Amino acid sequence: MPDQKKSPLAVRLFALAALFGVIVGAAAVYVKETGSGNATGSADRAATQTAEGGSCPQTKEKVASLTPFMKGQVAAMTPAADPRPISGLDFNGPDGKPLTLAAFASKTILVNLWATWCVPCREEMPALNGLQKALGSDRFEVVAINIDTGDDDKPRAFLHEVGVHELGYYRDASMGVFNTLKKEGLAFGLPATLLLDEKGCLIGSMNGPAAWDSEDAKGLIQAALGATAGS
Repeated sequence: MPDQKKSPLAVRLFALAALFGVIVGAAAVYVKETGSGNATGSADRAATQTAEGGSCPQTKEKVASLTPFMKGQVAAMTPAADPRPISGLDFNGPDGKPLTLAAFASKTILVNLWATWCVPCREEMPALNGLQKALGSDRFEVVAINIDTGDDDKPRAFLHEVGVHELGYYRDASMGVFNTLKKEGLAFGLPATLLLDEKGCLIGSMNGPAAWDSEDAKGLIQAALGATAGS
């Protein structure tokens, strides 16, 4: 029976996700291609570190236990067939200083790539903000990385306009993070989202928007945190 309690935002995001699926199926990618100052180097480092570190055997059981929670509003999340470390992503933190995912060691994180020119991203940001507000802690964080080119004025103004104040302001004006994940087969357009465990291993990935403040999304994250505590 259809859920009669879906919020207008969830309905819009569902429609956008369906549209995104049609676009990707037609081989169109909703992203602006650009040169990157760090994409090649990051991809090489990621490949090297993955080869050295191998896969994430301890995460395989976790992925299996979390797959049933990838349903409803987060049904587009694809469980990692071969969990591996995700590394080599370079971006700037809220203070403008360089960061990598290593800065979030010991946290389960939801990495989201977004841009102001991406309509589904604009719809999705308040939901990501809601998820961070509900579940953000020293064990979990939404790491939303803006990839607009140019200066900070436009993305900061957008976040202020829509009342997104819970998320840390992470930026990569070179789009290197997108190009790196594209080369790894994890990003085909925007928004693109990864769920990583506390060891930086990939649990699942999603291309397209989702209602991240929904009960389905919260259930997935809470289950991930429970699996982390039990590992």
